[in-house]
Amino acid sequence: MRRSLVLAGLFAAVSVHATDATRADLTDEDRARVRRITAPAITFDAPEPFETLPGGGSTVREKLVTRDIFSFPSANLDFEARQRFAVGNGLFRKDWVSAPSSTQASDGLGPLFNARSCQGCHIKDGRGVVPEADEPAVSLFLRLSVPPRSRAEKRALAERRLAAIPEPTYGTQLQNFAVPGVAAEGHMRIDWTEVSVALAGGETATLRRPSYRVEDLGYGAMRKDVMLSPRIAAPMIGLGLVEAIHEDDILAHAARKDDPDGIVGKPSYVRDPASGALVLGRFGWKAGQPAVKPQAAHAFSGDMGLSTPLLPDHWGDCTTKQKACRAAPHGAQPAFGPEEVPGDLLDFVAFYSTHLGVPARRGSDDAQVLAGKQLFYEARCASCHVPKYVTRRDAADPAHRFQLIWPYSDFLLHDMGEGLADDRPEGDANGREWRTQPLWGVGLATTVDARATFLHDGRARTVLEAILWHGGEAQAARDRVVGMTPAQRADLIRFVESL
Repeated sequence: MRRSLVLAGLFAAVSVHATDATRADLTDEDRARVRRITAPAITFDAPEPFETLPGGGSTVREKLVTRDIFSFPSANLDFEARQRFAVGNGLFRKDWVSAPSSTQASDGLGPLFNARSCQGCHIKDGRGVVPEADEPAVSLFLRLSVPPRSRAEKRALAERRLAAIPEPTYGTQLQNFAVPGVAAEGHMRIDWTEVSVALAGGETATLRRPSYRVEDLGYGAMRKDVMLSPRIAAPMIGLGLVEAIHEDDILAHAARKDDPDGIVGKPSYVRDPASGALVLGRFGWKAGQPAVKPQAAHAFSGDMGLSTPLLPDHWGDCTTKQKACRAAPHGAQPAFGPEEVPGDLLDFVAFYSTHLGVPARRGSDDAQVLAGKQLFYEARCASCHVPKYVTRRDAADPAHRFQLIWPYSDFLLHDMGEGLADDRPEGDANGREWRTQPLWGVGLATTVDARATFLHDGRARTVLEAILWHGGEAQAARDRVVGMTPAQRADLIRFVESL
């Protein structure tokens, strides 16, 4: 009893209930139910109710866990929805080709690009991989931008019409592939430095610190003040459920005051490409996208050079200084519409992306997992990796409505310290801030792809390495993990890998 009271006092500062804010989709009775079910755990002798179903009714409950575990549809889809999912799956895996081509429904790739398909980056619907040695980078790429110089550029940033100022010649992203007749922009190179970290109990961890540069520039020098930021493709599971979290629930966590570790989550506001309104960003490493559909449109444009109704430029990230690129033929076909990826195809891909199910928890009743869960709370990891939410009753898709989900994220921006800083502002995020990444499915990352790694640039080869890179607002939590006994750290990692 004493232990529960102590934990209750500790966790009072960890969690602000979403129902402290007014959710218009809930009745008073609903609000009370949500408050009860989303309260933080204070006992750890057994799993919490429904903890084994991180995606609620949409959870994938496959008994045989294989490399395809991230590729199953949400379990609560009806037959018609599963048909739409299957069509979207085909488009997600489709290899695009350069125009003109005899396969008119598949051309329009590039002229500059990083991948030929969505699946090329999100391998088996999971995360990307860090290229080895001289291997071409596909699912890890470099964002590019420069500091604003003119009043117009500063105003565009302040009004969120731009998240960053593109590098004048190379745009917002380095594309290392190009169609015939067009020069690729260049190639990313990574240099690694090993860093040793002493842990309590006589253990030592070895981290690898990356340094990035660009070689073989195809269009001359970049501006000297260019800022580079590596980004690795993130896993696709549970995106529709994240989209269905009520904004009030996320903002409630940003309203915390006087956190003992100095944690201050910051919301990211972005322009909705359809309405033009400022809305809450919740997707991407810097929370730069408000929903799955615009995220997909940006991937089609920046990663593959394909136009959509949301981003209708046929030449993607090509700048006016890249004349051969802008002069290359595009793949829009009058019979299919004015864009290379017509609106109905974009909708299919968005539907597929929002209905990739979250796998069921494994070993949630294991004694070491439960001990690790308690350590996770005691280290105050749950301050940012908020365990659970109840999605909107009025979510756009019935499969996402009023589901208890366990993503382990507050979807806010946090200062993560100098070690993870990219020193590149983007929207509301400064050069040290990143969105809290959801942890669901993290323990299956290497099942889906043996080369899977963690953090925004894939530098962390293990969960422990990822924790040890935490700084800034997460420094105190990170230090508590460093100070654990080896057995305690093993329990903590076992818990995280059960998610």
